[in-house]
Amino acid sequence: MSAVAARPALRLDGIIRPAAGDPVRTDAFLPSPAVQNHAANLMVLGNGDLACVWFGGTQEGIPDISIYFSRLAAGADTWSPAERLSDDPTRSEQNPVLFLAPDGRLWLLYTSQRSGNQDTSIVKFRISDDHGRSWGPVGTLIDEPGTFIRQPITVLENGDWLLPVFLCRTRPGEKWVGDDDVSAVKISSDQGRTWSHHEVPGSLGAVHMNIVPLGDGTLLALYRSRWADRIHLSRSSDGGRSWSAPEPTELPNNNSSIQVTRLANGHLALAYNHMCAEWAPERRQSLYDEIEDDEPTAAAPASAAPRPAGRTAFWGAPRAPMTVALSEDGGRTWPIRRDIELGDGYCMTNNSRDGLNRELSYPSIREGADGALHVAFTYHRQAIKHVRIDEAWIRAGGPASD
Repeated sequence: MSAVAARPALRLDGIIRPAAGDPVRTDAFLPSPAVQNHAANLMVLGNGDLACVWFGGTQEGIPDISIYFSRLAAGADTWSPAERLSDDPTRSEQNPVLFLAPDGRLWLLYTSQRSGNQDTSIVKFRISDDHGRSWGPVGTLIDEPGTFIRQPITVLENGDWLLPVFLCRTRPGEKWVGDDDVSAVKISSDQGRTWSHHEVPGSLGAVHMNIVPLGDGTLLALYRSRWADRIHLSRSSDGGRSWSAPEPTELPNNNSSIQVTRLANGHLALAYNHMCAEWAPERRQSLYDEIEDDEPTAAAPASAAPRPAGRTAFWGAPRAPMTVALSEDGGRTWPIRRDIELGDGYCMTNNSRDGLNRELSYPSIREGADGALHVAFTYHRQAIKHVRIDEAWIRAGGPASD
């Protein structure tokens, strides 16, 4: 059911406000001039500021989709006005990632694709030498069509940079729908000048690879599942050059993004939607079934038929609730979790203009120097919401139960 009663307009003023009835939590909606806002990524900067990037425009896949940037200055109570950092009128620019390099330079990475064709995507970048107040020219980091990103670069103790990517592949004559996506890691030993390529075995359908060093020399990776079944996990013991095949965890996934971070105390904090296809009332054809010739159209009927060769990507599983979970054993179990935001998560359409989409999705989670946990996520594709909590707040939710 897509009909929804009129809702009050969101206050996209960036002001941080106490959450009603909660002495710990604060909330804010980031300023933005765009109709649609999606896919936030956070970064704590070297000067203590908290930065956020996301993409905005009319609708995902339309060429007016650009990258936006806002900052919460250290000690401030209001996010800065949104600044547009990309503007290619021929391509949809998506999935921005911030990376604070060891030399203090701030990198912005993002994808650039033609219309809703993710198999045409390449990866662009810009660099800032002053904590994001000014930016250098746009360059191309990866020019292999179909290369997509979502998660940040990880720096190892030996100085290697690990950039997780996923490869959006299609059969000849077919339009991209996500059935053949696989994951890989790009590794640079020369501060981003050159990159080697290392595919993850058995990763068909496992995307949005999120790499976390565990402190014992091994690496953990968590994945979104195109099949909308479970969050998947793999490990590496050789600096990311080889990986175990992704295997399902206990946590559900709805073919939507996740993000995990390792806290100062060694615990893992994961933000995700506690939802999967098994609990979904309906499905849609694809992520871009409303786009034709770079223009939004009515959503296509839900009729995703299985491919002769195997499984099909599951689109349309509700993108809610927004949940945070904790692991104290390197990602093996997640006994503590708490919902940040509740809703029906309706995402059978990407339409933000008419307020039809109600997803709570694509979280980014970061720990501040003071131990606070910052979570930014898509709110109904109309806004980016920033929530400040801490680990004790998550634990106050009690043991997990379905």
